[in-house]
Amino acid sequence: MLRTHNCGQLRKSDVGTEVTLCGWVESKRDHGGAVFIDLRDRYGITQVVIGPPEADKSLIDQAGHVPAESVILIRGKVSDRLEGKTNEKLPTGEIEVRSEHFEILNAAATPPFTPGQAELPGEDLRLKYRFLDLRRTEMQRAMVLRSRIVKIMRDYFAQHDFIDVETPILGRSTPEGARDYLVPSRVHPGEFYALPQSPQLYKQILMVAGFDRYVQVAKCFRDEDLRADRQPEFTQLDLEMSFVDADDIMSLIDGLVAATAKEVLGKDIALPLPRMTYEEAMRRFGSDAPDLRFGMEIVDVTDVAKKTEFRVFRGTADAGKFVRGINVKNAADKYSRRQIDELTSWVQNDFGAKGLAWFRVEEDGSLWSPIAKNFDAEHLAEIKEKLDGQPNDLLMFLADTWDVTCRGLSGLRKRMAVELELFSPNDLNCSWVTEFPMFERDEESDRYVAMHHPFTAPLADDLPRLKDQPEKCHAQAYDLVINGSEAGGGTIRIHDPGVQQQVFDLLGIDEETAKDRFGFLLDALKYGAPPHGGIALGVDRWVMLFAGLENIREVIAFPKTQKASDLMTEAPGEVDSQQLEELHLRTIKAKS
Repeated sequence: MLRTHNCGQLRKSDVGTEVTLCGWVESKRDHGGAVFIDLRDRYGITQVVIGPPEADKSLIDQAGHVPAESVILIRGKVSDRLEGKTNEKLPTGEIEVRSEHFEILNAAATPPFTPGQAELPGEDLRLKYRFLDLRRTEMQRAMVLRSRIVKIMRDYFAQHDFIDVETPILGRSTPEGARDYLVPSRVHPGEFYALPQSPQLYKQILMVAGFDRYVQVAKCFRDEDLRADRQPEFTQLDLEMSFVDADDIMSLIDGLVAATAKEVLGKDIALPLPRMTYEEAMRRFGSDAPDLRFGMEIVDVTDVAKKTEFRVFRGTADAGKFVRGINVKNAADKYSRRQIDELTSWVQNDFGAKGLAWFRVEEDGSLWSPIAKNFDAEHLAEIKEKLDGQPNDLLMFLADTWDVTCRGLSGLRKRMAVELELFSPNDLNCSWVTEFPMFERDEESDRYVAMHHPFTAPLADDLPRLKDQPEKCHAQAYDLVINGSEAGGGTIRIHDPGVQQQVFDLLGIDEETAKDRFGFLLDALKYGAPPHGGIALGVDRWVMLFAGLENIREVIAFPKTQKASDLMTEAPGEVDSQQLEELHLRTIKAKS
């Protein structure tokens, strides 16, 4: 090794030790006769002094001209810092290294930004020069945390007798759900592989093969529109188990959540994690991934709306729609009329709501609002009682379809909780949402689609409904929710070929199409498939949540932008005509 120690290692107990350090020049200060360099690597920063009597003038001059972010090697002796010059912010702040040898291993060009600068540049610039951005302490901490969490996961499942099996990256396209990334075959003209959206089919086949506990840290790919918490390529902790039910899998993951929270955050998580059905989550919070770090539960006042003379409420209720609201506690004096108008425009533009009604609870307990004159005292009292209104509370309502009231009030809950600082970034709330609907209706194609995937088993009690009442079927499905984000999702799978074909029929997948797309799985199910189920945990999202970050790109070394491009390597890019010819492809100009 070129170095004897790293830049975060030396302490007062090392004073007098001869050391060799290597790293990057974080900053330098020329004090006229001596140069002070803050030398950085991923372990920390050590102050290096290049001056008399250890260094001669030529060495001092060389150090004074070294560019920032250059890679250097120094050799010298650990010394106490002068009295009053210690740096309590650094673990190495009591010592410095008096250098007798200085060597530039690689002089850096002038960087577009420096990792230590106070104000971050724009994200595009950071992604373009990701090799510089990854030198930042915050990024390196995130990468170290990611490594720790993956190790915790691997160790946990190894302790529970899981077998780590790698499944193929090049597979067959099974176009259900998100778009596949396709890879043309050179040796099979006109045919394509697909990059896996998940190892779903392979892991089910592993259960048929008798590997009753499979796990993998798997790379997956989906060609879909991106958000702050999504990427076209992502990593998931994927597992499958045989001879289990949903409770077994959720209990297993409960233990992983507790182990991760304890080791990473030092938090004790009470087990079992709380569970609620999908229907309860939508009724109380308007979301299938509810944030439970704060209250503001949704309350249905449709029954009161039917009795009022306020046309918006009464007309909505009479049309079979809903009037639902939330109580934003102690917030009446925190939102001006202008701010409420801004919230109104927001729910209209983002969620399609027709408007936002509100009441302020006065000191005397009465409700005040521009629309209060449209309600009699009895109905105002009922509304106040239903929402447990107290002085200075702000009561907010949407009158619309179930879907709009769910999405709009869920959005309001999250936005106002952030604005009012109703939770700490250090809070960690984990729960399960279970019993999702098996199917949802796709209005565009006028057919049923699987809410999770077409291999999900229905609840045993709902199996008879598959034929005549599919809309009333609930799945043996379960999502792990952390701080209002889906952190994992899984299901018990269909292991009966007949039931699997029933589901395919409902989804408009006839026997011929099913055999073409999933024939290998259907064949496997005929040869002794055990009851089985599993779950996939989003590794990127776990790291983001446990790090208290809001952008998934902050925990991925080389992420894509929201347009699925890599600014550093400029991928995707064009390829030459010979490559296209070998793949039996040609390009056509996209329509503008």
